Amino acid sequence: MHAAPTWTVGDLTVHRVDETPLPPGTGAWLLPGATAGLVRRQDWLRPDFADAAGVLRLASHSFAVRMPDGTRVLVDTGIGNGKTRANPAWHDLRTGYLDRLTAAGFAPDTVDLVVLTHLHTDHVGWNTRWADGAWVPTFPRARYVTSRAEHAFWAGYAMDGPRRQMFEDSVRPVEEAGLLDLVDVPADGTDLAPGLRLLPTPGHTPGHVAVRLTSGGATALVTGDCVHHPVQLPHPALGACVDIDPPRSEATRRALLASLAGTDTLLLGTHFPPPTAGRVVEEGEGYRLVPVAGR
Repeated sequence: MHAAPTWTVGDLTVHRVDETPLPPGTGAWLLPGATAGLVRRQDWLRPDFADAAGVLRLASHSFAVRMPDGTRVLVDTGIGNGKTRANPAWHDLRTGYLDRLTAAGFAPDTVDLVVLTHLHTDHVGWNTRWADGAWVPTFPRARYVTSRAEHAFWAGYAMDGPRRQMFEDSVRPVEEAGLLDLVDVPADGTDLAPGLRLLPTPGHTPGHVAVRLTSGGATALVTGDCVHHPVQLPHPALGACVDIDPPRSEATRRALLASLAGTDTLLLGTHFPPPTAGRVVEEGEGYRLVPVAGR
């Protein structure tokens, strides 16, 4: 088993814990404006982020963060194993995710905090696991945190069957165990712990948050789904087909990229395939990602 790629940010460490690559057709479905021709014009996307034909590469993974005081934090929990899902690529998975998480030093009963950037199916799946005939919290000692606005939106939303299924097997058991904390996230963000701040990045969902990590003068930012793929850096107008509010999603993405461009902040893409991380620089009328490989 390969060790999880790791980035050092001041005195904290970030591990990418892989769940599964996403099928080649995912990019064309998710980002329909990212045509093969548009993708091929960005030479820097190849070979890591797209193939020679202009097919985007995407992945599902978590970021496991060891804070300077030893606190173990997990940002998003992927798709999960054994879940009934409408998307064939997510249905009834059997991955070694928990083994990889444990190998990175984050055995489930050692995780202190689970941060959910939003409540979509591919970000909450490992919240729970099947045991003794029921879905139970995978991380029994952890506090699970999401924004109050995110939870309130879905509580009042007319869900279809697949989304109700996801809430029943991956969100409700955490709530019923008393482990879910809802936090207010003002415009300038809110701290969950020293060096761990939630930033509001609405549009993909109304309560979506990004996660900013700071230590020793260094900074990293976990995107969640306000940026799905590096192709959105040169083309911030490219939105996802599942964005709840596309104009707001674009405005959020533009503001975020402008704030990161030319800084030393390490951008960690929640669906970016390896090398997954990089720094944002201006290029033409948009931006590009300068990859920073984990060790």
